[in-house]
Amino acid sequence: MFKKVTQSIANQVEPGRDLIAVHSLMDHERFRLLCLVVKKKKAIFHLSPSYRQTCYKLDDVLLPGGAKSTESFFPRGDGQGTWQFTIKKRFSDNVDGSLSFSVDPASSEVKGGASLSKEWSVKLEKKDIEVPKLQALQTERKINMNHSFIQQLQKTDQKLYIVYETIETLEETSFEESTKRDGSFTFQLSAKFCAKGNRMRNVGITIPKGCIVAFKAIQLDLKDRQWDLDYFPKHESRILSDGYSQGQLNTLKVEVKKNCQILFNLSSDLSAIFLKAIKAVMIDRNLFEELTQKMEAALDETDTCELKTESPDLKDLLSNLQYPLRCHLLKLAEAITYILDALDVLMEDQLLLLLESLEEKIVPQQLKLVEKILEQDIEGRRGCFSTNASLFSFSQEKKEKLTIEMVEMSGMKLQKNGFEVYTEKAFPVVAALYVSLYVLNLLTNSG
Repeated sequence: MFKKVTQSIANQVEPGRDLIAVHSLMDHERFRLLCLVVKKKKAIFHLSPSYRQTCYKLDDVLLPGGAKSTESFFPRGDGQGTWQFTIKKRFSDNVDGSLSFSVDPASSEVKGGASLSKEWSVKLEKKDIEVPKLQALQTERKINMNHSFIQQLQKTDQKLYIVYETIETLEETSFEESTKRDGSFTFQLSAKFCAKGNRMRNVGITIPKGCIVAFKAIQLDLKDRQWDLDYFPKHESRILSDGYSQGQLNTLKVEVKKNCQILFNLSSDLSAIFLKAIKAVMIDRNLFEELTQKMEAALDETDTCELKTESPDLKDLLSNLQYPLRCHLLKLAEAITYILDALDVLMEDQLLLLLESLEEKIVPQQLKLVEKILEQDIEGRRGCFSTNASLFSFSQEKKEKLTIEMVEMSGMKLQKNGFEVYTEKAFPVVAALYVSLYVLNLLTNSG
């Protein structure tokens, strides 16, 4: 839920700009001013860049010397380098068989016979580091090229970025999400998988004062002991299609196979262990964040990475990742990170429907349906198209409804006659759903 709130804030503050929402409350301290971050590998289901935290700040990797201290760069609280503001948002939705979403710090609430309307407001502060000050620091303090983090960064050919602008909360704020779906599968599945099933489900989160909710970063260009700010980095190009497939589908297929190639070589026992861990993180957000952090640590460590956990759901997976050759560990960590990134795009209820689809053994048919949808080249478009109606034919009505509801959460509107109506923002979520179905199908049938 933290990610949903921060994305909403980032979209309101600077829609379509370079402001990046922080995804985890556990990690927000790692995105403060002058923190160093690295960019995740580009994925087709990410419309904007995605970064992951490191344990370092700029001062940690600079050699001592010079009169300038990075501490003097921080805003002084007298209005220099800061800007305080309040944003508000209002939600209104029918509750008769539909989704009602509210983020509410108890601002106001209006109820009617068939609708629920709420609004929220949050006080924020923008802080930034003056870029000319960073430029002046370059001549006085050099990069410590012997630092273990810098050496590992160069070995893995990762790009380094520095946080120079943040948005943080000025006061503790509580948010509540209310979901109401009469007769929906998801509430039955919540009871089945999460033991919290109700027709009305309330989930809340309290974000503390001073929490970083969004940030901007600029790339550091490292050459020998010199460093520079790269204002115009080269754009990462997407994988090119070889021309035999429609639209972005072939691009997505190439990307999935590249990132998940190592999973094809897993034994049936190891595939089962992977599947168990993936299913566990789909239910439990805390496990999701723990596995994400473990994989990021594995990608960053120079020689060995101690992968331990108290969770029985992750223990078998991490213990099997502890001893492979370094190159194999990196490939496995990259594959798991890619899978987690795709799952992170989907809604919580979609993940529950995916788990039920696994038990109903309909993932292969769902994968074919989503593939046919992506063949229509839906990226950046809006409208209707038709597909083979047989793809909607399931042995039981329950399986059909489950599939339709899961796909429609991606921004689609499906009809039994084979026609679909989609929104222009549906593509990244449908692509992430395709990746998730692909991986679940692969792990289920491996060996």
